[in-house]
Amino acid sequence: MSFSSLFLGEIAALSAAFLWAAAAVLFEKIGRRIRPLEMNLLKGSLAIVLLLLTLWLTRSFQWNIPGWAVAVLLVSGAVGIGLGDTAYFAALQNIGIRRNLLLGTLAPPLTAVMGLMFLSERMAWTAWLGVFVTTAGVAWVITEQTSGKGEAQRPAGHLMRGVIFGVISAVCQAGGAILSRLVFMQTEVSALESALLRLIAGVGILYIWIIFQKQPILQWTKEPGRTRLWVLIVTSVVFGTYLAIWLQQIAFKLAPTAIAQTLVATSPIFSLPIAWFMGEKLTLRAVLGVLVAVVGVALLF
Repeated sequence: MSFSSLFLGEIAALSAAFLWAAAAVLFEKIGRRIRPLEMNLLKGSLAIVLLLLTLWLTRSFQWNIPGWAVAVLLVSGAVGIGLGDTAYFAALQNIGIRRNLLLGTLAPPLTAVMGLMFLSERMAWTAWLGVFVTTAGVAWVITEQTSGKGEAQRPAGHLMRGVIFGVISAVCQAGGAILSRLVFMQTEVSALESALLRLIAGVGILYIWIIFQKQPILQWTKEPGRTRLWVLIVTSVVFGTYLAIWLQQIAFKLAPTAIAQTLVATSPIFSLPIAWFMGEKLTLRAVLGVLVAVVGVALLF
């Protein structure tokens, strides 16, 4: 048995983490032209088309899901994707790639705490230590005053706004995960079906949100450079949403859950060379803080 086949789940988890970090670069570029709400709407709509095509090609349609489970998954999608991903994109615009991905490491500890509160999932003392270490690592990096290109070019007031959006995103992601976990514990719904239902709810709430805002959408399609922007959007969705989620599910299927979850949470490590390549000055504190946060996630699982 070859190395790649023996550790296929672990390789898939690391690949998903890398794709999320790389897609964050594209989403940040797109966010300079498109509002977070509209960007999330486009991402979700394209992902729904890709999931439907995948379900059709793989003949994976089951649809024997209990009504209560459908309702829970829809709420999960509205919270985790509709609200959570919109907050994620807003944070990305305000604090940049590295800090935003780092704030995302708060989601696993929050999920663990919510699991204890609502699903009676007990945690060992090492898990509680992981919660503390992850939070400390995030706080250590977020409070650093940076200089140079990249994030430092943003006004100081954007830091607090971005952190708030990032925390909201992490809370929503954790809440959506707990609701999904509740359904997986009691039904045989597939990962693709659950992802499709969650996306439909997330996109649905975004459409309602836009209607109430009464703001025009797709204005950027009338501006120069719209073809290049469409290419960036499609590329980011295919690799950063559709393919990354598929790789994550492969990891959860083939690798031990604790290992897969820990490796998936290494996106901030991949964000370091990406941020450096884009001109951001990386301090020793930033690098150590990211490593501390990822170690905290490892302790959690």
